[in-house]
Amino acid sequence: MALWKKLWLLFTVIWVVVGTLNAVTILAVADAAERAKAWTPIVLTLVVPPVVYLLAWGVVWMRRRGGRED
Repeated sequence: MALWKKLWLLFTVIWVVVGTLNAVTILAVADAAERAKAWTPIVLTLVVPPVVYLLAWGVVWMRRRGGRED
């Protein structure tokens, strides 16, 4: 497995754990009117890792396209 994939996997695990803890904390301590604020960390937790993967994959693809092999 390529180094960038290992680093992406580590980032994803940390990101999901922190995002989940953030959302759970908001849901646990907020009143009913403020619980809608929990959607922001939930959405970011689900959206950011695939975007980072696609960006990293794009960088690797562009490097290989230029003749450089990593």
